[in-house]
Amino acid sequence: MRYICPLITVENIERSRKFYQEVMEQTVKYDFGENVTFHGDFAIHLKSHYQTLLGNEHLITKGGNDFELYFEQDDMDQLLMRLTENGVRLVHPLREQPWKQRVVRFYDPDNNVIEVGESLEHLAFRLYGEGRAIPEIASIIGLPEAFVEASVKQFIP
Repeated sequence: MRYICPLITVENIERSRKFYQEVMEQTVKYDFGENVTFHGDFAIHLKSHYQTLLGNEHLITKGGNDFELYFEQDDMDQLLMRLTENGVRLVHPLREQPWKQRVVRFYDPDNNVIEVGESLEHLAFRLYGEGRAIPEIASIIGLPEAFVEASVKQFIP
């Protein structure tokens, strides 16, 4: 058995596809009409169609805040500007996790929770830029010093 991807149901496939392409900068891998798979391997499925596959006696409920799709982006300020420009409703504003990673959570058009955090590589680089030593950064983010060193080198021109 091989795991393929998460699938979320959406009320309007075109609206959601537009959201994931324009706001989330995702590209379509497969388009089956009522089911669209994006590179990064997650899919959106038209709720009304999915309902028939389950059998109409099974109700699909939304908005439980018990599941999220997670993405990474290093330029969090650019993301926040894009979210604001598109009127996206936030779960919470940009915040720093205990391990110092910057994240924001918000809702897609169907109230599915989306989290975007800076990559751990960028986090290591950012902390290094704040004057922290490699061993301290490794301790903060819980990753080996070799990871931190490689991450810092990745972002230095």
